[in-house]
Amino acid sequence: MLERLLDPVARAIANAPIDDEPLTADDERALAEASEWSKQNKSTPQKEFLAELGIAQEEVDGYRDPK
Repeated sequence: MLERLLDPVARAIANAPIDDEPLTADDERALAEASEWSKQNKSTPQKEFLAELGIAQEEVDGYRDPK
């Protein structure tokens, strides 16, 4: 937790204002299209997706950005 508090990017994201910009017609259309796609198609669980890439969930959970 302390690491997150000291990370300037994490702090900036936490303090960022809420996006209150209205959706455009293109945004609405894209959201409707995505919603319709998800009704017609089965999603892939993250664990399965990672397995296809040869990545374990523990690797994702323990990933640290090399600095």
